[in-house]
Amino acid sequence: MVAALDGVSVRRFTTDQVILDGIDWQVRSGEHWALLGANGAGKTTLLRLIGALMHPTTGTVEVLGHRLGRVDVRELRAHIGLVSSAQRVPQDATAHTVVLTGHTGTVQPLWRSYDAQVRERAHALLAELEIKELAGRPYGVCSGGQRARILIARALMADPALLLLDEPFNALDLPSREDLIDSMRRLADGRPGLATITVTHHLEELSPAIGHALLLREGRVQASGPVADVLTGPLMTASFGRSIEVSRHDGRWMARSGGAA
Repeated sequence: MVAALDGVSVRRFTTDQVILDGIDWQVRSGEHWALLGANGAGKTTLLRLIGALMHPTTGTVEVLGHRLGRVDVRELRAHIGLVSSAQRVPQDATAHTVVLTGHTGTVQPLWRSYDAQVRERAHALLAELEIKELAGRPYGVCSGGQRARILIARALMADPALLLLDEPFNALDLPSREDLIDSMRRLADGRPGLATITVTHHLEELSPAIGHALLLREGRVQASGPVADVLTGPLMTASFGRSIEVSRHDGRWMARSGGAA
């Protein structure tokens, strides 16, 4: 089991606001999950729990066989890949350097920690994400889609068993979005043991590799399971509070609103 949440709730102590309420969820090796819900539904908080970045108020969270509260989370985080557009990255660092920092889990490079084998691994990951030509290009001048793939390569430097993607398609144009979707599909094909959780607002951003989905509404699980069972018009409508029609073609999803529910 890659991640297991049992009766997990999170409250904000200052206001006693319930952010997550009674979450039960299991993620197994090789599964690819989409995490969806309206703004404020609790998606980011749930991802932070699984990323060992915070603890629940009540309930238990186990990640990679370790229970939060009984493990050094710094060591645990080293085995979890996290990709977020909010990550701090030196804009003048080359793509290869950014990927290298994934080996040490640092923002700035620690050059003495990168031997020839580590440097070659960074090049190999850039090639795996089909952006090897960006190795010497400053991160700050790369496109949004290129940056997303550089950050994925960086997250893979630690060879994680779990990869968390927090809105990786944010602000991408159509070609960049499709390039990233293709990369995620190839990644799933090439790494059968890797589990991924992708937070997104749009079904159109889901890779055909996504096999499971969890819908959140106001901090509670609306539905969870295989995508064909979860990504339905009625369940999406219930989750977002607006009439939504869902369709699927060649493994890709599309949703459109029919008005207020």
